[in-house]
Amino acid sequence: MRALLQRVLRAGVRVNDEIIANIDAGLLVFLGIHRHDTNRDAEWLARKVLQLRIFSDDRGRMNLNVKDAGGSILVVSQFTLYGEARKGNRPSFSEAADPQRAEELYELFARYCRDGALPVQTGKFQAHMQVELLNDGPVTLLCDSESTFKDAFAAKN
Repeated sequence: MRALLQRVLRAGVRVNDEIIANIDAGLLVFLGIHRHDTNRDAEWLARKVLQLRIFSDDRGRMNLNVKDAGGSILVVSQFTLYGEARKGNRPSFSEAADPQRAEELYELFARYCRDGALPVQTGKFQAHMQVELLNDGPVTLLCDSESTFKDAFAAKN
């Protein structure tokens, strides 16, 4: 499971010119689901997202997590995070999970984030969305679940 995190001052999602999700300061999480991901990956990655200290404290140091900073989370599904473009000009998405399983894990990830007792909104799974954001910093991080780390490490050795 892969999450592209952006610390934002605001973010929103539109589908068919209708705003379906909107947050003020917090995290915009673009979430990609790998074909081998499990419920454990969703739990691990949600915990990581909730605990990351990437918000400034009163001294301007990144010491606060999203909850401590009083922020919200917007989760947007993005299978293209598992796009492979090393060969040719058309990306392959064969590593992305099938839509049914991906939606289950996407919803589970969002539920784990909600269990962190902060506001969480989501985009619409498999919809054509327009995502608007105002990045803060800019701060952008790529986080992979434990199984993705293990798979990448095994492939290199």
